[in-house]
Amino acid sequence: MDVALRRGLSLKTAFPFMISRRTLSLFWRCGAGKPWPPAPTGRRGAAAPHRHAHSGASEGTERSPSAAPERRPFSRLSEEDLAFFRETLPGGAITDPDLLEAHNIDWLKSVRGHGELLLRPQTTAQVSEILRYCNDRNLAVNPQGGNTGLVGGSVPVYDEIILSTALLNNILTFDPVSGILTCQAGCVLEGLSGYLEEQDFIMPLDLGAKGSCHIGGNVATNAGGLRLLRYGSLRGTVLGLEVVLADGRVLDCLSTLRKDNTGYDLKQLFIGSEGTLGVITAVSVLCPRKPSAVHVAFLGCQTFEQLLGTFKLCKGMLGEILSAFEFLDAACMGLLNTHLKLPNPITDCPFYIVIETSGSNSAHDEEKLHSFLEEAMTSSLVTDGTVASDDTKVKALWSMRERVTEALTHDGYTYKYDVSLPVEGLYQLVTATRDHLGSRAKNVVGYGHVGDGNLHLNVTSSGPDPSLQGAIEPFVYGWTAGVRGSVSAEHGLGLKKRNYIYYSKPRPAVALMGHIKTLMDPRGILNPYKTLPDDLD
Repeated sequence: MDVALRRGLSLKTAFPFMISRRTLSLFWRCGAGKPWPPAPTGRRGAAAPHRHAHSGASEGTERSPSAAPERRPFSRLSEEDLAFFRETLPGGAITDPDLLEAHNIDWLKSVRGHGELLLRPQTTAQVSEILRYCNDRNLAVNPQGGNTGLVGGSVPVYDEIILSTALLNNILTFDPVSGILTCQAGCVLEGLSGYLEEQDFIMPLDLGAKGSCHIGGNVATNAGGLRLLRYGSLRGTVLGLEVVLADGRVLDCLSTLRKDNTGYDLKQLFIGSEGTLGVITAVSVLCPRKPSAVHVAFLGCQTFEQLLGTFKLCKGMLGEILSAFEFLDAACMGLLNTHLKLPNPITDCPFYIVIETSGSNSAHDEEKLHSFLEEAMTSSLVTDGTVASDDTKVKALWSMRERVTEALTHDGYTYKYDVSLPVEGLYQLVTATRDHLGSRAKNVVGYGHVGDGNLHLNVTSSGPDPSLQGAIEPFVYGWTAGVRGSVSAEHGLGLKKRNYIYYSKPRPAVALMGHIKTLMDPRGILNPYKTLPDDLD
Protein backbone atom coordinates (compact mmCIF):
# COMPACT_ATOMS: atom_id res chain seq x y z
CA MET A 1 0.00 0.00 0.00
CA ASP A 2 1.76 3.18 -1.18
CA VAL A 3 -0.55 6.15 -1.01
CA ALA A 4 0.01 9.88 -1.20
CA LEU A 5 -2.59 11.94 0.62
CA ARG A 6 -3.53 15.28 -0.94
CA ARG A 7 -6.43 17.63 -1.56
CA GLY A 8 -8.86 17.17 -4.41
CA LEU A 9 -10.29 13.68 -4.04
CA SER A 10 -12.89 12.39 -1.65
CA LEU A 11 -11.60 9.93 0.92
CA LYS A 12 -13.73 7.06 -0.42
CA THR A 13 -12.43 7.69 -3.95
CA ALA A 14 -8.81 8.12 -2.94
CA PHE A 15 -8.64 5.58 -0.15
CA PRO A 16 -11.05 2.67 -0.77
CA PHE A 17 -11.76 0.05 1.90
CA MET A 18 -9.19 -2.34 0.38
CA ILE A 19 -6.39 0.03 -0.51
CA SER A 20 -4.85 -0.42 -3.93
CA ARG A 21 -1.17 0.04 -4.73
CA ARG A 22 -1.76 2.98 -7.05
CA THR A 23 -0.79 6.43 -5.83
CA LEU A 24 -3.72 8.59 -4.71
CA SER A 25 -4.07 12.04 -3.20
CA LEU A 26 -5.87 13.90 -0.44
CA PHE A 27 -5.48 17.27 1.23
CA TRP A 28 -7.38 18.39 4.28
CA ARG A 29 -7.48 21.52 6.38
CA CYS A 30 -6.03 21.79 9.85
CA GLY A 31 -7.64 23.58 12.78
CA ALA A 32 -5.93 25.70 15.38
CA GLY A 33 -4.79 24.31 18.71
CA LYS A 34 -4.43 25.83 22.15
CA PRO A 35 -0.88 26.63 23.29
CA TRP A 36 0.52 24.55 26.09
CA PRO A 37 1.18 26.50 29.33
CA PRO A 38 4.39 28.53 29.26
CA ALA A 39 7.60 26.98 30.46
CA PRO A 40 7.89 26.91 34.24
CA THR A 41 10.91 28.33 36.00
CA GLY A 42 10.79 26.21 39.16
CA ARG A 43 12.68 22.99 39.78
CA ARG A 44 11.72 19.70 41.33
CA GLY A 45 12.22 19.41 45.08
CA ALA A 46 15.27 21.13 46.46
CA ALA A 47 17.04 23.58 44.19
CA ALA A 48 19.39 21.91 41.74
CA PRO A 49 22.57 23.97 41.87
CA HIS A 50 24.40 25.43 38.90
CA ARG A 51 27.36 23.26 39.73
CA HIS A 52 30.98 24.15 39.12
CA ALA A 53 33.67 21.51 38.78
CA HIS A 54 36.48 22.48 41.13
CA SER A 55 39.09 19.93 40.21
CA GLY A 56 41.31 20.79 37.33
CA ALA A 57 40.10 24.38 36.95
CA SER A 58 42.47 27.30 37.13
CA GLU A 59 42.05 29.50 40.14
CA GLY A 60 39.19 31.97 39.65
CA THR A 61 38.03 30.28 36.45
CA GLU A 62 34.48 29.01 36.16
CA ARG A 63 34.30 25.61 34.58
CA SER A 64 31.48 23.82 32.82
CA PRO A 65 29.94 20.98 34.86
CA SER A 66 30.38 18.80 31.75
CA ALA A 67 34.16 19.29 31.71
CA ALA A 68 36.43 16.52 32.90
CA PRO A 69 37.58 16.54 36.54
CA GLU A 70 41.22 16.01 37.47
CA ARG A 71 42.72 12.61 36.81
CA ARG A 72 42.28 10.30 39.78
CA PRO A 73 45.33 8.55 41.28
CA PHE A 74 45.16 5.42 39.16
CA SER A 75 48.35 3.59 38.22
CA ARG A 76 50.12 4.32 34.96
CA LEU A 77 50.55 1.60 32.35
CA SER A 78 53.97 -0.07 32.63
CA GLU A 79 55.98 -2.39 30.42
CA GLU A 80 55.19 -5.21 32.85
CA ASP A 81 51.48 -4.50 32.38
CA LEU A 82 51.84 -4.60 28.61
CA ALA A 83 53.70 -7.91 28.83
CA PHE A 84 50.86 -9.41 30.88
CA PHE A 85 48.15 -8.24 28.48
CA ARG A 86 50.08 -9.44 25.43
CA GLU A 87 50.46 -12.85 26.99
CA THR A 88 46.79 -12.96 28.02
CA LEU A 89 45.51 -11.71 24.63
CA PRO A 90 47.87 -12.78 21.85
CA GLY A 91 47.29 -10.27 19.06
CA GLY A 92 44.56 -8.58 21.06
CA ALA A 93 46.60 -5.97 22.96
CA ILE A 94 46.95 -2.98 20.64
CA THR A 95 49.19 0.03 21.20
CA ASP A 96 49.44 1.42 17.66
CA PRO A 97 48.40 5.11 17.93
CA ASP A 98 46.75 5.02 14.50
CA LEU A 99 44.54 2.10 15.52
CA LEU A 100 43.83 3.68 18.91
CA GLU A 101 42.66 6.96 17.41
CA ALA A 102 39.11 5.86 16.55
CA HIS A 103 38.66 4.37 20.03
CA ASN A 104 39.80 7.53 21.79
CA ILE A 105 37.27 9.88 20.21
CA ASP A 106 33.50 9.73 20.46
CA TRP A 107 31.05 9.63 17.55
CA LEU A 108 30.32 13.36 17.83
CA LYS A 109 34.07 14.14 17.92
CA SER A 110 33.42 16.19 21.04
CA VAL A 111 35.33 14.09 23.61
CA ARG A 112 38.87 12.84 23.08
CA GLY A 113 40.75 10.58 25.44
CA HIS A 114 44.38 9.48 25.55
CA GLY A 115 44.13 5.74 26.04
CA GLU A 116 47.40 4.01 25.22
CA LEU A 117 46.13 0.43 25.14
CA LEU A 118 43.19 -1.26 23.43
CA LEU A 119 42.26 -4.77 24.59
CA ARG A 120 40.07 -7.01 22.44
CA PRO A 121 39.11 -10.15 24.40
CA GLN A 122 37.10 -12.95 22.79
CA THR A 123 35.85 -14.75 25.88
CA THR A 124 34.34 -13.96 29.25
CA ALA A 125 37.31 -15.71 30.89
CA GLN A 126 39.69 -13.25 29.22
CA VAL A 127 37.60 -10.29 30.40
CA SER A 128 37.75 -11.76 33.89
CA GLU A 129 41.54 -12.03 33.78
CA ILE A 130 41.85 -8.48 32.51
CA LEU A 131 39.68 -6.94 35.20
CA ARG A 132 41.21 -9.00 37.99
CA TYR A 133 44.65 -7.76 36.96
CA CYS A 134 43.52 -4.14 36.49
CA ASN A 135 41.83 -4.13 39.88
CA ASP A 136 44.95 -5.49 41.57
CA ARG A 137 47.12 -2.91 39.79
CA ASN A 138 44.62 -0.03 40.17
CA LEU A 139 44.47 0.50 36.41
CA ALA A 140 41.37 2.34 35.18
CA VAL A 141 39.31 0.64 32.47
CA ASN A 142 36.98 2.12 29.84
CA PRO A 143 34.53 -0.54 28.56
CA GLN A 144 33.62 0.16 24.94
CA GLY A 145 31.05 -1.29 22.57
CA GLY A 146 30.30 0.27 19.20
CA ASN A 147 31.29 3.76 20.44
CA THR A 148 28.05 5.34 19.24
CA GLY A 149 27.25 7.10 22.52
CA LEU A 150 26.37 10.79 22.59
CA VAL A 151 27.34 11.82 26.13
CA GLY A 152 31.04 10.96 26.23
CA GLY A 153 30.50 7.72 28.13
CA SER A 154 32.20 5.35 25.71
CA VAL A 155 35.69 6.83 25.36
CA PRO A 156 38.52 7.43 27.84
CA VAL A 157 38.78 10.76 29.62
CA TYR A 158 42.48 10.32 30.32
CA ASP A 159 44.64 7.22 29.79
CA GLU A 160 42.16 4.50 30.80
CA ILE A 161 42.67 1.09 29.20
CA ILE A 162 40.05 0.62 26.48
CA LEU A 163 38.31 -2.74 26.85
CA SER A 164 36.49 -3.42 23.58
CA THR A 165 33.71 -6.00 23.30
CA ALA A 166 33.97 -6.11 19.49
CA LEU A 167 35.24 -9.71 19.38
CA LEU A 168 32.66 -10.97 21.87
CA ASN A 169 30.35 -11.29 18.89
CA ASN A 170 28.88 -14.78 18.85
CA ILE A 171 25.22 -15.75 18.93
CA LEU A 172 25.04 -18.47 21.57
CA THR A 173 21.49 -19.83 21.34
CA PHE A 174 18.08 -19.00 19.94
CA ASP A 175 14.84 -20.73 20.90
CA PRO A 176 12.27 -20.39 18.09
CA VAL A 177 9.47 -21.47 20.42
CA SER A 178 9.97 -18.85 23.13
CA GLY A 179 11.76 -16.28 20.95
CA ILE A 180 14.61 -15.96 23.44
CA LEU A 181 18.01 -15.02 22.00
CA THR A 182 21.26 -15.43 23.95
CA CYS A 183 24.36 -13.77 22.55
CA GLN A 184 27.66 -12.18 23.49
CA ALA A 185 27.74 -8.46 24.23
CA GLY A 186 29.70 -7.44 21.13
CA CYS A 187 27.06 -8.54 18.62
CA VAL A 188 26.06 -5.60 16.42
CA LEU A 189 22.35 -4.78 16.66
CA GLU A 190 21.83 -4.84 12.89
CA GLY A 191 23.51 -8.24 12.66
CA LEU A 192 21.22 -9.62 15.34
CA SER A 193 18.23 -8.18 13.52
CA GLY A 194 19.29 -9.86 10.27
CA TYR A 195 19.79 -13.20 12.01
CA LEU A 196 16.41 -13.03 13.72
CA GLU A 197 14.55 -12.03 10.56
CA GLU A 198 15.73 -15.26 8.98
CA GLN A 199 14.03 -17.02 11.92
CA ASP A 200 10.87 -14.89 11.46
CA PHE A 201 11.60 -12.80 14.59
CA ILE A 202 12.88 -9.29 15.25
CA MET A 203 14.84 -7.49 17.96
CA PRO A 204 12.65 -5.55 20.40
CA LEU A 205 14.66 -2.39 19.83
CA ASP A 206 15.67 -0.47 16.72
CA LEU A 207 18.09 2.46 16.64
CA GLY A 208 19.48 4.80 14.02
CA ALA A 209 22.95 3.55 15.02
CA LYS A 210 21.99 -0.12 14.56
CA GLY A 211 24.76 -0.68 12.02
CA SER A 212 27.45 0.04 14.61
CA CYS A 213 26.08 -0.24 18.15
CA HIS A 214 26.58 -3.40 20.22
CA ILE A 215 23.83 -5.11 22.18
CA GLY A 216 25.97 -4.94 25.33
CA GLY A 217 26.28 -1.18 24.95
CA ASN A 218 22.54 -0.93 24.29
CA VAL A 219 21.87 -2.71 27.57
CA ALA A 220 24.52 -0.77 29.49
CA THR A 221 22.90 2.51 28.45
CA ASN A 222 19.31 1.18 28.53
CA ALA A 223 18.85 2.39 24.95
CA GLY A 224 15.26 3.17 23.98
CA GLY A 225 14.90 3.66 20.24
CA LEU A 226 12.06 3.50 17.77
CA ARG A 227 10.18 0.41 18.99
CA LEU A 228 9.83 1.23 22.67
CA LEU A 229 6.19 2.28 22.21
CA ARG A 230 5.31 -1.25 21.09
CA TYR A 231 7.76 -3.54 22.89
CA GLY A 232 8.80 -1.56 25.96
CA SER A 233 12.28 -0.88 27.33
CA LEU A 234 15.22 -3.22 27.73
CA ARG A 235 14.42 -3.40 31.43
CA GLY A 236 11.51 -5.59 30.42
CA THR A 237 12.84 -7.48 27.41
CA VAL A 238 16.29 -8.39 28.80
CA LEU A 239 15.85 -11.64 30.72
CA GLY A 240 19.40 -12.28 31.84
CA LEU A 241 22.96 -10.99 31.83
CA GLU A 242 26.46 -12.30 32.27
CA VAL A 243 28.63 -9.61 33.84
CA VAL A 244 32.26 -9.45 34.91
CA LEU A 245 32.69 -7.43 38.08
CA ALA A 246 35.51 -5.01 38.79
CA ASP A 247 37.59 -7.61 40.66
CA GLY A 248 37.23 -10.18 37.88
CA ARG A 249 34.44 -12.27 39.39
CA VAL A 250 31.91 -13.49 36.84
CA LEU A 251 28.27 -12.95 37.73
CA ASP A 252 26.22 -15.51 35.80
CA CYS A 253 22.64 -14.25 35.76
CA LEU A 254 22.15 -15.31 32.14
CA SER A 255 18.62 -16.56 32.74
CA THR A 256 16.23 -17.36 29.91
CA LEU A 257 13.19 -17.48 32.18
CA ARG A 258 10.26 -15.10 31.80
CA LYS A 259 9.53 -15.49 35.50
CA ASP A 260 12.09 -15.74 38.30
CA ASN A 261 11.05 -14.29 41.65
CA THR A 262 13.97 -15.55 43.74
CA GLY A 263 15.60 -12.65 45.54
CA TYR A 264 16.78 -9.36 44.07
CA ASP A 265 16.74 -8.86 40.31
CA LEU A 266 20.45 -8.09 40.05
CA LYS A 267 20.50 -7.64 36.28
CA GLN A 268 18.60 -4.37 36.69
CA LEU A 269 21.65 -2.88 38.43
CA PHE A 270 23.65 -3.19 35.23
CA ILE A 271 20.99 -2.09 32.75
CA GLY A 272 21.62 1.63 32.33
CA SER A 273 24.73 1.65 34.55
CA GLU A 274 26.97 2.70 31.61
CA GLY A 275 29.74 0.24 32.42
CA THR A 276 30.40 1.68 35.89
CA LEU A 277 29.38 -1.41 37.88
CA GLY A 278 30.54 -4.26 35.66
CA VAL A 279 31.31 -5.27 32.08
CA ILE A 280 28.41 -7.01 30.36
CA THR A 281 29.70 -9.99 28.37
CA ALA A 282 26.47 -11.78 27.36
CA VAL A 283 22.75 -11.03 27.14
CA SER A 284 19.53 -13.01 26.86
CA VAL A 285 16.65 -11.07 25.37
CA LEU A 286 13.02 -11.82 24.56
CA CYS A 287 12.33 -11.20 20.88
CA PRO A 288 8.90 -10.69 19.26
CA ARG A 289 7.74 -12.41 16.10
CA LYS A 290 8.43 -10.57 12.87
CA PRO A 291 5.25 -8.80 11.72
CA SER A 292 4.07 -9.92 8.29
CA ALA A 293 2.42 -6.60 7.51
CA VAL A 294 4.18 -3.26 8.04
CA HIS A 295 2.81 0.11 6.96
CA VAL A 296 4.39 3.53 7.46
CA ALA A 297 2.54 6.83 7.22
CA PHE A 298 4.42 10.13 6.92
CA LEU A 299 2.04 12.95 7.82
CA GLY A 300 2.20 16.71 8.22
CA CYS A 301 0.56 18.93 10.84
CA GLN A 302 0.25 22.69 11.17
CA THR A 303 0.54 22.83 14.97
CA PHE A 304 1.98 20.65 17.70
CA GLU A 305 -1.43 20.55 19.33
CA GLN A 306 -2.78 18.92 16.17
CA LEU A 307 0.15 16.50 16.27
CA LEU A 308 -0.86 15.55 19.83
CA GLY A 309 -4.46 15.19 18.71
CA THR A 310 -3.28 12.84 15.98
CA PHE A 311 -1.34 10.81 18.55
CA LYS A 312 -4.38 10.49 20.79
CA LEU A 313 -6.54 9.44 17.86
CA CYS A 314 -3.85 7.06 16.65
CA LYS A 315 -3.60 5.25 19.98
CA GLY A 316 -7.34 4.82 20.14
CA MET A 317 -7.91 3.66 16.56
CA LEU A 318 -4.75 1.70 15.72
CA GLY A 319 -4.36 0.10 19.13
CA GLU A 320 -2.45 -3.15 19.07
CA ILE A 321 -0.89 -2.64 15.63
CA LEU A 322 0.70 0.74 16.46
CA SER A 323 4.47 0.22 16.74
CA ALA A 324 5.95 3.72 16.42
CA PHE A 325 4.89 7.37 16.57
CA GLU A 326 7.81 9.71 15.88
CA PHE A 327 8.02 13.39 15.04
CA LEU A 328 10.39 15.98 13.60
CA ASP A 329 9.97 19.69 13.08
CA ALA A 330 10.37 21.87 9.99
CA ALA A 331 13.92 22.83 11.03
CA CYS A 332 14.91 19.14 10.93
CA MET A 333 13.39 18.80 7.48
CA GLY A 334 15.41 21.78 6.35
CA LEU A 335 18.64 20.11 7.50
CA LEU A 336 17.70 16.87 5.73
CA ASN A 337 17.04 18.80 2.51
CA THR A 338 20.17 20.96 2.75
CA HIS A 339 22.82 18.55 3.98
CA LEU A 340 21.63 15.12 2.84
CA LYS A 341 19.62 16.16 -0.22
CA LEU A 342 16.62 14.16 1.00
CA PRO A 343 13.49 15.58 -0.61
CA ASN A 344 10.40 16.20 1.47
CA PRO A 345 7.92 13.44 0.48
CA ILE A 346 4.95 15.74 1.23
CA THR A 347 4.24 19.47 1.17
CA ASP A 348 6.03 21.70 3.68
CA CYS A 349 4.53 21.67 7.18
CA PRO A 350 5.67 22.92 10.60
CA PHE A 351 5.59 19.36 12.00
CA TYR A 352 5.96 15.87 10.58
CA ILE A 353 4.91 12.50 11.98
CA VAL A 354 6.18 8.99 11.21
CA ILE A 355 3.60 6.36 12.18
CA GLU A 356 4.37 2.66 11.85
CA THR A 357 1.90 -0.18 12.16
CA SER A 358 2.98 -3.81 12.48
CA GLY A 359 0.66 -6.78 12.42
CA SER A 360 -0.05 -10.23 11.06
CA ASN A 361 -2.96 -9.44 8.72
CA SER A 362 -2.39 -6.85 6.01
CA ALA A 363 -6.06 -6.44 5.12
CA HIS A 364 -7.00 -5.93 8.78
CA ASP A 365 -4.21 -3.39 9.29
CA GLU A 366 -5.10 -1.51 6.11
CA GLU A 367 -8.71 -1.27 7.21
CA LYS A 368 -7.70 0.16 10.60
CA LEU A 369 -5.25 2.58 8.97
CA HIS A 370 -7.94 3.66 6.49
CA SER A 371 -10.37 4.40 9.32
CA PHE A 372 -7.73 6.32 11.26
CA LEU A 373 -6.77 8.47 8.26
CA GLU A 374 -10.42 9.16 7.49
CA GLU A 375 -11.00 10.39 11.01
CA ALA A 376 -7.77 12.41 11.01
CA MET A 377 -8.95 14.11 7.82
CA THR A 378 -12.45 14.90 8.99
CA SER A 379 -11.06 16.13 12.33
CA SER A 380 -8.70 18.51 10.49
CA LEU A 381 -5.65 17.20 12.31
CA VAL A 382 -3.34 16.53 9.34
CA THR A 383 -2.66 18.59 6.20
CA ASP A 384 -0.76 16.19 3.97
CA GLY A 385 0.79 12.75 3.98
CA THR A 386 1.92 9.63 2.22
CA VAL A 387 1.61 5.96 3.18
CA ALA A 388 3.82 3.04 2.13
CA SER A 389 4.03 -0.71 2.66
CA ASP A 390 6.69 -1.55 0.06
CA ASP A 391 10.00 -2.23 1.86
CA THR A 392 12.00 0.28 -0.18
CA LYS A 393 9.49 3.07 0.34
CA VAL A 394 9.06 2.20 4.00
CA LYS A 395 12.83 2.59 4.50
CA ALA A 396 12.79 5.86 2.55
CA LEU A 397 10.10 7.30 4.80
CA TRP A 398 11.89 6.10 7.96
CA SER A 399 15.11 7.74 6.76
CA MET A 400 13.44 11.13 7.20
CA ARG A 401 13.44 10.47 10.92
CA GLU A 402 16.48 8.23 11.38
CA ARG A 403 18.95 10.46 9.52
CA VAL A 404 18.27 13.70 11.40
CA THR A 405 21.28 13.03 13.66
CA GLU A 406 23.47 12.58 10.59
CA ALA A 407 22.18 15.81 9.06
CA LEU A 408 22.98 17.68 12.27
CA THR A 409 26.64 16.63 12.08
CA HIS A 410 26.88 18.56 8.80
CA ASP A 411 25.36 21.71 10.27
CA GLY A 412 28.20 22.48 12.66
CA TYR A 413 29.05 21.73 16.27
CA THR A 414 26.01 20.17 17.98
CA TYR A 415 24.86 20.45 21.58
CA LYS A 416 22.57 17.50 22.16
CA TYR A 417 19.89 17.12 24.83
CA ASP A 418 17.88 13.95 25.35
CA VAL A 419 15.08 14.63 27.81
CA SER A 420 11.85 13.03 28.99
CA LEU A 421 8.90 15.40 29.32
CA PRO A 422 5.14 15.22 29.78
CA VAL A 423 3.89 14.50 26.27
CA GLU A 424 1.53 17.47 26.16
CA GLY A 425 4.47 19.89 26.52
CA LEU A 426 7.07 17.98 24.54
CA TYR A 427 7.78 20.72 22.00
CA GLN A 428 7.44 23.69 24.32
CA LEU A 429 11.04 23.25 25.44
CA VAL A 430 12.21 23.71 21.83
CA THR A 431 10.28 26.97 21.56
CA ALA A 432 11.52 28.14 24.96
CA THR A 433 15.13 27.36 24.02
CA ARG A 434 14.85 29.25 20.73
CA ASP A 435 13.46 32.26 22.55
CA HIS A 436 16.15 32.00 25.23
CA LEU A 437 19.09 31.74 22.82
CA GLY A 438 17.91 34.07 20.09
CA SER A 439 20.54 34.65 17.41
CA ARG A 440 23.33 33.02 19.41
CA ALA A 441 22.47 29.60 17.98
CA LYS A 442 22.72 28.63 14.33
CA ASN A 443 19.77 26.20 14.57
CA VAL A 444 17.56 24.87 17.36
CA VAL A 445 15.66 21.75 16.29
CA GLY A 446 13.42 19.18 17.93
CA TYR A 447 12.53 15.60 17.09
CA GLY A 448 11.93 12.39 18.96
CA HIS A 449 9.62 9.72 20.30
CA VAL A 450 6.17 11.12 21.01
CA GLY A 451 4.97 7.71 22.13
CA ASP A 452 7.22 7.73 25.19
CA GLY A 453 7.63 11.46 25.78
CA ASN A 454 11.26 11.62 24.67
CA LEU A 455 12.46 14.86 23.05
CA HIS A 456 15.80 15.19 21.27
CA LEU A 457 16.65 18.88 21.45
CA ASN A 458 19.66 19.89 19.37
CA VAL A 459 21.41 23.25 19.12
CA THR A 460 24.04 23.87 16.45
CA SER A 461 26.75 26.49 16.13
CA SER A 462 29.63 27.07 13.75
CA GLY A 463 32.05 25.59 16.30
CA PRO A 464 32.47 24.86 20.00
CA ASP A 465 31.19 27.91 21.87
CA PRO A 466 31.52 27.89 25.69
CA SER A 467 29.35 31.00 26.04
CA LEU A 468 26.58 29.35 24.02
CA GLN A 469 26.86 26.18 26.10
CA GLY A 470 26.68 28.32 29.23
CA ALA A 471 23.45 29.85 27.94
CA ILE A 472 21.94 26.43 27.16
CA GLU A 473 22.98 24.79 30.41
CA PRO A 474 21.51 24.73 32.95
CA PHE A 475 18.51 26.44 31.27
CA VAL A 476 17.41 23.23 29.54
CA TYR A 477 17.86 21.14 32.68
CA GLY A 478 16.11 23.65 34.93
CA TRP A 479 13.18 23.81 32.52
CA THR A 480 13.01 20.03 32.37
CA ALA A 481 13.11 19.67 36.15
CA GLY A 482 10.36 22.27 36.44
CA VAL A 483 7.91 19.97 34.66
CA ARG A 484 9.17 16.88 36.53
CA GLY A 485 10.99 15.54 33.51
CA SER A 486 14.30 13.68 33.22
CA VAL A 487 17.54 15.20 31.92
CA SER A 488 18.39 11.89 30.23
CA ALA A 489 15.72 9.79 28.58
CA GLU A 490 17.83 7.19 26.77
CA HIS A 491 21.39 8.43 26.13
CA GLY A 492 22.62 8.13 29.70
CA LEU A 493 24.72 10.67 31.62
CA GLY A 494 28.26 9.72 30.64
CA LEU A 495 30.90 12.39 31.14
CA LYS A 496 28.94 15.34 29.82
CA LYS A 497 25.83 15.14 31.97
CA ARG A 498 27.04 13.47 35.17
CA ASN A 499 26.89 16.66 37.23
CA TYR A 500 23.32 17.41 36.16
CA ILE A 501 21.90 14.27 37.76
CA TYR A 502 20.42 16.30 40.64
CA TYR A 503 17.92 17.88 38.29
CA SER A 504 16.25 14.47 38.03
CA LYS A 505 17.20 12.57 41.17
CA PRO A 506 17.09 13.63 44.83
CA ARG A 507 20.35 13.70 46.79
CA PRO A 508 19.55 10.63 48.91
CA ALA A 509 19.01 8.58 45.73
CA VAL A 510 22.30 9.79 44.23
CA ALA A 511 24.10 9.06 47.50
CA LEU A 512 22.72 5.51 47.44
CA MET A 513 24.01 5.12 43.89
CA GLY A 514 27.42 6.15 45.18
CA HIS A 515 27.26 3.52 47.92
CA ILE A 516 26.38 0.84 45.35
CA LYS A 517 29.30 1.93 43.17
CA THR A 518 31.69 1.78 46.13
CA LEU A 519 30.42 -1.65 47.15
CA MET A 520 30.79 -3.15 43.68
CA ASP A 521 33.88 -1.27 42.51
CA PRO A 522 35.78 -0.14 45.63
CA ARG A 523 38.77 1.18 43.69
CA GLY A 524 36.58 2.93 41.12
CA ILE A 525 38.40 1.50 38.11
CA LEU A 526 35.32 0.93 35.91
CA ASN A 527 34.54 3.82 33.56
CA PRO A 528 35.67 6.53 35.97
CA TYR A 529 34.47 10.15 35.66
CA LYS A 530 31.14 8.97 34.20
CA THR A 531 27.49 8.78 35.31
CA LEU A 532 27.87 9.88 38.95
CA PRO A 533 28.56 13.50 39.95
CA ASP A 534 31.94 14.80 41.04
CA ASP A 535 30.78 15.75 44.54
CA LEU A 536 30.50 12.05 45.49
CA ASP A 537 34.29 11.71 45.36
